[in-house]
Amino acid sequence: MGERAIKLPDIGEGVAEAELVEWHVKPGDIVREDTLLAAVMTDKATVEIPSPVEGEVIWLGAKIGDVVAIGSELVRLKVAGDEVATPAPKTTGTTPAAPAPGPRVPEADRPERPTAAPTRPAPAVGAADPALSRQHQASGQIWGAPRREGEKPIAPPAVRLRAREAGVDLRQVAGTGPAGRITHEDLDAFVARGPSAAPSRGFQARTAINDVKLVGLRRRIAEKMAVAHTNIPHITYVEEIDVTAVEELRAVLNRDKRAEQPRLTLLPFLMRAIVRAVAEQPQLNALYDDAAGILHQHAGVHIGIAAQTAAGLMVPVVRHAETLDLWACAAEATRVADAARAGTAARETLSGSTITISSLGAMGGVVSTPIINHPEVAIVGVNKIMIRPVWNGSEFLPRKMMNLSSSFDHRVVDGWDAATFVQRIKTLLEMPALIFMEGE
Repeated sequence: MGERAIKLPDIGEGVAEAELVEWHVKPGDIVREDTLLAAVMTDKATVEIPSPVEGEVIWLGAKIGDVVAIGSELVRLKVAGDEVATPAPKTTGTTPAAPAPGPRVPEADRPERPTAAPTRPAPAVGAADPALSRQHQASGQIWGAPRREGEKPIAPPAVRLRAREAGVDLRQVAGTGPAGRITHEDLDAFVARGPSAAPSRGFQARTAINDVKLVGLRRRIAEKMAVAHTNIPHITYVEEIDVTAVEELRAVLNRDKRAEQPRLTLLPFLMRAIVRAVAEQPQLNALYDDAAGILHQHAGVHIGIAAQTAAGLMVPVVRHAETLDLWACAAEATRVADAARAGTAARETLSGSTITISSLGAMGGVVSTPIINHPEVAIVGVNKIMIRPVWNGSEFLPRKMMNLSSSFDHRVVDGWDAATFVQRIKTLLEMPALIFMEGE
């Protein structure tokens, strides 16, 4: 037998390191060729690392959330033959090296480790007072938990078997053994207390604290938001827009659309309005280089669509929106958002935006203060549509109203320019025919 070191491979041009976001194996696991070992993330792209050989995992080289350099040892396997034997890994400050395990034995067949006190034959639970055991099983109550919420009990198989047969939830049993290990004596003492240990009815104080380490996409979002909020002096401008006309037009277009055409939402209308508006104010379709003090104004309009996924917020990009009509905008926005939610979006799809749209859909609220997608200089936030009474000069009429909450980088965008931009979008959405008029 020998050892095989699996190193983090080159996972992309220019990538020097990656964050470990998930382990698929643990020491003692038997893996086959192409078994997934781990998942790493870089630039919001998650890459799975497969095993090139068959063997037994004997060492893991990092913890979840660690940043691992390309070429660093990730996993060590015990493999057949000795031509791949390598020296034992050095212990690091991350995950200590594990000794090479012997033949695997099913947990049920493994002998218990001796504790400080000599073990004795396991008595039946409740042997001292069978009535207490029967009463505990019948009560169905959860007794006061001696450990924090989510903490798993540690107990040998024999104790677990006795507890299972007696209907005892080991999460409610305090352990006095090493590392809180539950012994036979602990189980007997718990049963002997009987239902008197049950807590009083009523509201109970919750004292658990669940520490969640931010890793993967969640950590990258946190870092990027911190950079954007710290470096960019935001100015947020909110305007009320009457979307009754564009909603009526949308309903007609959806009713008469061809089968192959996507269903229209408000988003493609807003995308086309942004394309028209930034053509008149190119400084808003731009990226600001803080270090060089240069504003890169882009001719192409690459619209980021903020999309909530199971992993967190992602911003897939619809490239060259200026070349897309209403239906193409709808189709492309749906495609990139679906790819982001499914985790299949390519790195190019998740970068390169020049201006972003942020929307929470029906939960959009009345007003929001969106954070700019650094290094962009503008973001358009969509709030929910609500029917409100609007005075037309002689009477109140029910109208579909929506707020746009848009933020701008005040270093390069003045308040007047921000207001002009939003007012232009307002005009286009309130008179949607203008969106389709070339040269208007």
